[in-house]
Amino acid sequence: MTENASSLPGAGEAREKSEAFRGTVQRLRDEIHKVVVGQDLVVDGVLAALLCDGHALLEGVPGLAKTLLVRTLADTLELQFSRIQFTPDLMPADIIGTMVLREVEGGRGHELRFEEGPLVANFILADEINRATPKTQSALLEAMQERTLTVSRKTRPLPEPFVVLATQNPIEQEGTYPLPEAQMDRFLLKLLVDYPAEEEYREILARTTGEAVPEAKPMATAAEVLDMRRVVRQVPVSDQVETYAIRLMMATQPGSPYAPDDVNQYVSLGSSPRGAQALLLVGKFNALLDGRFTVSCEDVRKAAPLVLRHRVLMNFEGQARRIHPDGIVARAVEAVPELTHV
Repeated sequence: MTENASSLPGAGEAREKSEAFRGTVQRLRDEIHKVVVGQDLVVDGVLAALLCDGHALLEGVPGLAKTLLVRTLADTLELQFSRIQFTPDLMPADIIGTMVLREVEGGRGHELRFEEGPLVANFILADEINRATPKTQSALLEAMQERTLTVSRKTRPLPEPFVVLATQNPIEQEGTYPLPEAQMDRFLLKLLVDYPAEEEYREILARTTGEAVPEAKPMATAAEVLDMRRVVRQVPVSDQVETYAIRLMMATQPGSPYAPDDVNQYVSLGSSPRGAQALLLVGKFNALLDGRFTVSCEDVRKAAPLVLRHRVLMNFEGQARRIHPDGIVARAVEAVPELTHV
């Protein structure tokens, strides 16, 4: 096992932690679905980002309730929530905050004080993130990666927990600034928000055109979120599963010994080591949801599209043939067999 055996909980304690984890996640799911119809995979994805101490990028055309989903999740948590609408004229100081000259109480002079921006919160909705300029995107990047802000040469820690859920429209490109690969890699997950199923439209209309407006209530505190993150980290991973995750990540890298022909032909850059980290973390989350306190290869495979699709960069031929990253990830999964021993 990759974890220290002495630090692993016993069977009874592991079962208790797993059941408590599943119970809290189910309560959060149920509360979110009071407002949001369907989108089960996306709901589980944003919960995985929150409880695996990562960030998520939600991509979908307008009107698919991306913003509503994030706001509803925020309503289920007793966390400080902040929504930032990104626009081309938004400057770093607009989201970080700035030093302001204020009069000292009693009129005894003036002093510089830090006026916090909306980024100083626990739960951030970065709406239409690709409309921000690279300068503002880089300020968000520091916050996402380092969990700190730098203002006037002073580094300030952000509150814990801290999570960014960003949205973007994949169709409209005019007036946008596509996120660079370095920033995309900082997102634990990329979630594709698709159209609802036909039978879900009637429920959507009932909830949005009637007199009653559904609301979600808080189901978890900041302390509970931090405890659940610790539980995710405690789930053990066998050497076989760890090796499987590493090889699956390497299968997206052209020229690696595990890369299938499609990767070598159509991919310019594959996943970084962050991809393997994300595979194991989300695999642990999947195991806990299934009532197990150990990760299987199936848990890792289930996580693969969510954590690898935005870490695969197509080359010119791949773009010309309109090869989708999800297809490449599927080929990588097919190419890497499970291991019986290491």
